Amino acid sequence: MTDIPKVTILLVEDDLGHARLIEKNLRRANITNDIVKATDGQQAVDYLFGNGRAQSLLVLLDLNLPVLDGYQVLKRMKADERTKHIPVIMLTTTDDSREVSRCYELGCNVYITKPVDYEQFSDAIRKLGLFMAVFMVPDGG
Repeated sequence: MTDIPKVTILLVEDDLGHARLIEKNLRRANITNDIVKATDGQQAVDYLFGNGRAQSLLVLLDLNLPVLDGYQVLKRMKADERTKHIPVIMLTTTDDSREVSRCYELGCNVYITKPVDYEQFSDAIRKLGLFMAVFMVPDGG
């Protein structure tokens, strides 16, 4: 497993409290990957399509974002050859089945609803970290 390239995590979350909690609990789950943060959808798109983009990426994407929402970011990613293979985990408070279906139709890989309760939220992110520790992402985005 030492030959596996290190995956950079792009965390797209406009709620700074949620972003801190997500990072803290991923670290508690022994996720040591670099985490790049974007607070709106446009920042995420700029990072994904910018010249300095990391080669091996995983995106944690909120739905309700300013400027461009999570659907718009996901749609752009999956429509472009350079980014269509990057795994996207939707991490949002929205649990409406129509929204879940729409995200999967647009190409997300995993959809996780953020629990409202602090302890449940922390526990969910730690479990996500355990999941992230064992799955592989394609190299080169």
